[in-house]
Amino acid sequence: MATWASIVPLIGGETIAMENVFGKRPEYILSYSAFASNDSQILNHYNNEVPYHVIDEGNGKTDYVDIVNTVCPCAGLSSLSPQANSNSAMNNWMYESAEYVLGKVKPKVFWGENAPRLASKMGEPVVKRLRKIAEDHGYVFSIYKTKSILHGLSQVRDRTFYFFWKGDLVPLLGYVSEPHITIEDHIRSIERREDDPMNVLTNDKKPSDNPYYRYVLEVIEGGITHSEFQDKIEKTTNPMGYIEDHTNYKVVAEWMREQGYDNVAKKCDRQYHKLKAGGNIMRKTTEIPKGKIGAFVGHMPTCLTHPDEDRYLTVREAMSIMKLPTDFQLINPKANLNHICQNVPVTTAEHPARMIKKWLEGNLDSIETKFLVEDNKKRTYDYENKGLQLDEFMI
Repeated sequence: MATWASIVPLIGGETIAMENVFGKRPEYILSYSAFASNDSQILNHYNNEVPYHVIDEGNGKTDYVDIVNTVCPCAGLSSLSPQANSNSAMNNWMYESAEYVLGKVKPKVFWGENAPRLASKMGEPVVKRLRKIAEDHGYVFSIYKTKSILHGLSQVRDRTFYFFWKGDLVPLLGYVSEPHITIEDHIRSIERREDDPMNVLTNDKKPSDNPYYRYVLEVIEGGITHSEFQDKIEKTTNPMGYIEDHTNYKVVAEWMREQGYDNVAKKCDRQYHKLKAGGNIMRKTTEIPKGKIGAFVGHMPTCLTHPDEDRYLTVREAMSIMKLPTDFQLINPKANLNHICQNVPVTTAEHPARMIKKWLEGNLDSIETKFLVEDNKKRTYDYENKGLQLDEFMI
């Protein structure tokens, strides 16, 4: 039976995926003090029974295991971060964790998830450094690109995994495309139990009380309900985007003043002039689910509505979108909703975990190379061989 551990698991979606595939908890969890708050969630899920070692507090662990997984922060390369670049200090966590794991634990494979830009021109310097770390410790390196929607989720979000393989062979992880139900049917499927501490709402306001959404329901649609609007739309809809498709913010501002929303009216005036001048505006407001959603990050946990009821999601429903177990309890849920998003959906991470298990069992084809990129979206792979250069892989 393979042994495994996690380093920087954060809330633990990837760690739970490993547990599901290998049938047991990690031998131990490594991390750094900067991630103690996020890590506390998976430790709590394990009833604090899994040994936890904080490296920068002099409490590291170097016992051998076959596999180590990680979810180092991706803000250094994230498209959602205005400061993202290859020189971001946030990328150092990838380097530091790789140096520690490959140099001290020396597993057969070390793998993790990061932003899609890792496999882009922006990420090229990061990949070069990770490859150097791999080479220094006797490993080869690969990247696996995919989308969460291909792993049974109603989310359209690119995901990129990276791997250090001991030796000189990189296994092909293969392609997967699993069916998914609509986001609204997924939310409807979540049982709401009164005895569940996670039954609390992520946002106590009513969606239809949102001024922009009120305008859509009462003015543009002539007075329909939230559930009627959800039935009508063809895709997940933001009221501000809907307004822009049907009118302009100068008109909306007049209605806002009539309804007593003076501050919102001023905001509408600014939005009107900014869009007229060719600029862009922020649209962080209510989201009505239909079909599928984009990345479940940022404002989404507090802005995504129930499809039928005029309310926002419960914490349990929000966690279920990331496929966290039904018995997972979020510590201080209102304050820590962002922990749900700083995560890899469990089912997305299960595919790499399953393929690693097959590889350890000798059931995957491998290629002798120092670097390989496999793309589950395009169902292609390419690898460094006889003169091909790194930049030929990066898009």
